[in-house]
Amino acid sequence: MSVSDQQQVVPVIRRTLSGPVEGILAGGIERFLGIPYAAAPVGELRFALPALPQRWTEPRPAISHGPTAPQVAYEGPLGRLLPTVLIPGDEYLNVNIFAPARRSDTLRPVMVWFHGGSLSHGSNALPGYDGSAFARDAIVFVSVNYRLGAEGFSVLEDAPLNLGLADQIAALEWVKANISAFGGDPAQVTACGQSAGGNTLAALLAHPRANSLMARAIIQSAPLSAQPVAKARRISQRIAQDLGIQDVREDFMAKSPTELVASQARVLSGATALSGGPQFALSIEPELVPVDPMSALIEGEGSNVPLLIGTTTEEARLWLVPTGLGAKINGIYLALARRKAGIPRSALKVFRRNRPGATPGEILGALLTDKLLRVPMSKVADARYHARAQTHVYEFAWKSPVEELGAAHGVELPFVFDNIALPDSIGLVGNSAPHSLASAVHEAWVCFATMGDPGWPSWDFSRPVKTFDGKKNPVIFSPRDDECEALG
Repeated sequence: MSVSDQQQVVPVIRRTLSGPVEGILAGGIERFLGIPYAAAPVGELRFALPALPQRWTEPRPAISHGPTAPQVAYEGPLGRLLPTVLIPGDEYLNVNIFAPARRSDTLRPVMVWFHGGSLSHGSNALPGYDGSAFARDAIVFVSVNYRLGAEGFSVLEDAPLNLGLADQIAALEWVKANISAFGGDPAQVTACGQSAGGNTLAALLAHPRANSLMARAIIQSAPLSAQPVAKARRISQRIAQDLGIQDVREDFMAKSPTELVASQARVLSGATALSGGPQFALSIEPELVPVDPMSALIEGEGSNVPLLIGTTTEEARLWLVPTGLGAKINGIYLALARRKAGIPRSALKVFRRNRPGATPGEILGALLTDKLLRVPMSKVADARYHARAQTHVYEFAWKSPVEELGAAHGVELPFVFDNIALPDSIGLVGNSAPHSLASAVHEAWVCFATMGDPGWPSWDFSRPVKTFDGKKNPVIFSPRDDECEALG
């Protein structure tokens, strides 16, 4: 919690349906940390749908971050760039709230943040997700912890699927029922998510209940997919094999969260979003993800919810450059990876033509960025335009000098949160990132959450894309359409 020693700190009590919570007021911002929105997922509630938290009567301290979901830190170079905060405890289904100081009964727009991390990393306790800048700009900001990894996305025969997603629904329902106590308008909730958090948000947007959970949505750098149960189950089967147990609820419950996390770390070792190795994923199942999210969105689900969606220009560099993998890719590897990803040879020719002098690793990164993220996004935006749904598309193109990341996956986050001066942010974007760009990106998110308009035209036949590059921030029409068409 970054509260200046010079600021006067005043206790503040707000009442939720579960009981009163005591946060602090400092610098015009009220902060409430670690409020449980669901019961601790332990005992009989482990590998079960989220339940309401137990009620309390005395003011509950909410001045420090609550527990985080069981996980381990990123390994290797990613660990240098993507910090991990580990706080032990059972009540990790909690939210943090950053709100403007209450001066009237006027209710403010709300933003609810779902962090990324491959469905196995991340938490609302990360300094980079401090919502003070949003509260400064009259937004009630809520960041959510949800079950991760084996606890949240195992596929077990006798347990509900997509428990981490069920947690997010419970959090949104908690916000709807309680956020007015913190000055937030439950009818003006913008759900936001990046990477894996954007993936789960795509599933929520595609769900028939979407308009009862959110008024608007922001999806950043996220796959729009889910997997058939048989495929999503593979990682649970590998964990079971690693531990010498069966992939059933009873056997998984017999192992502690620490044991499961250690096993999943072994099973996931060396796997990345690009490697094709085992990964946790959403499962297609009747209750929460009845249809693949991308297919559902193309068919018109979520069309009544305005959407802001985009990517960074060089998403794949996060996994290719700091690890040194990109430099090792030669023409043969590129050809094999292209075929494995189902990318036609004609697309490779287009990407090479548009990038004279690019290395095979850079070409592969561009192909995978577009294949996995940009092309699906464009298809959804096209479908939403034909359904007369409001959609705004952006691309974050500013290049971080840190470890030659460029406009890699996650580089936009310090700009969205307008906290580029934080130590963790400097570790990702350097100490000379442009403040003007942070102001522009952050303002766009605030305007969308407040008015439904981030400041550029909605997607139509001309395909306008707002490009955040630290320069003139132009709107480009139909950027690199030849590459999207080549990838199909």
